[in-house]
Amino acid sequence: MLLPVYLIGYMASGKTTAGKLLAEKLGWHFVDLDDAFLEINGYTTGEYIRQFGMEAFRKQEKDCVEKLAELPIEKVIYATGGGYPCWEDNMECLHELGTSFYLRWRPDQLTKRLFLSGITQRPVAVDGMNAAEGETEEEKMLHFVEKHLEARKEYYEQADFIIDAPADLHESNDEVIAEQIYQIIKANR
Repeated sequence: MLLPVYLIGYMASGKTTAGKLLAEKLGWHFVDLDDAFLEINGYTTGEYIRQFGMEAFRKQEKDCVEKLAELPIEKVIYATGGGYPCWEDNMECLHELGTSFYLRWRPDQLTKRLFLSGITQRPVAVDGMNAAEGETEEEKMLHFVEKHLEARKEYYEQADFIIDAPADLHESNDEVIAEQIYQIIKANR
């Protein structure tokens, strides 16, 4: 298995939470690419998008991943941004740099997790909430997530491994996902 490991998936799919649990279990480093983006660029991802636009953000995000890949640390788990795999040749890049895992959830599960995690901190989700009229906030978000996931599916499913989330939402879902990835890494060392 090529290291490092990149966790990909939609907003609120647990990339950060499961990634931290996995890194702790393996004794590896963990890097949330949103945090690294802030450290390298001096802006949160939301601030950067609002100030410079999505296209400029995607270029800087890719640059951030490439800079981190130059560091001499192999045993690291990276949590990517939800849209990172869907821009230009980023999935090809991830295949060259390491091993990717897609954390796959159903749209209704992701919608609930987005509300639990705080939608206002996610510029893409806020835009989705404003997209439709005449529906409840949850209905708007569900339709937005369904449409968005469908558009991203072809990219996400290029991951080296696909991890399906448990059927029922539960506090331990991220632990279950981390354990599944741990078992795959352990079997492929």
